[in-house]
Amino acid sequence: MIGKIFLSLGLTVLLAACGGGGGGFETNYNQVEQSVARNWRVAKVEVVVPNSLTVSEKNSYMPNADIVWHGDPTGDRRAQVAAIFRDAIGKGTAGLRGKQPVTLRVVVTQFHALTPKARGMGGNVGVHDIRFDARIYDGRSGEPLTDNFPIKADIAALVGQNAADADARGFTQKVEISEHLETVFRNWLGGYGDDPRNSFSRLGR
Repeated sequence: MIGKIFLSLGLTVLLAACGGGGGGFETNYNQVEQSVARNWRVAKVEVVVPNSLTVSEKNSYMPNADIVWHGDPTGDRRAQVAAIFRDAIGKGTAGLRGKQPVTLRVVVTQFHALTPKARGMGGNVGVHDIRFDARIYDGRSGEPLTDNFPIKADIAALVGQNAADADARGFTQKVEISEHLETVFRNWLGGYGDDPRNSFSRLGR
């Protein structure tokens, strides 16, 4: 029992050191004006996951890498992350049916989800730490129509028994993140749907 207590305390210290000791996380961005976005129709989506981003396959509590993703079978993690974004963008922008075709370009800067080991923990721990830049371009000329929008899309992750129960009903880590990103894109482009912007404190990366 004493050994388990010290292990728990040590893990808490480790997470605090890596994640700022239960410091602040947030989903935050500046919205595109609705009067502008409602004239758009997303005709093309470009998702860039730079090769410069580091990737970890370690099943540890807090791998030190830009991309940590275990929600798909072992494979090209950059391609898997890009596919998650493309799917979320497609669903999140489906309501834009304006006359002007546009290209939405996203550059991922961080996609740090939970490892199986971290997801098995209980308590107030675990953060999907997701960051990216987004910009809209004219679909015909390629000229930028907006400035670059840095977007933070952190989400408090399901862990422990809550995660196991969610998996059992099909609400996997992948679905959890995908639905959050879908909401982010829908609300970012004109303020439609629920506003997911919030801040929270939790032990995590």
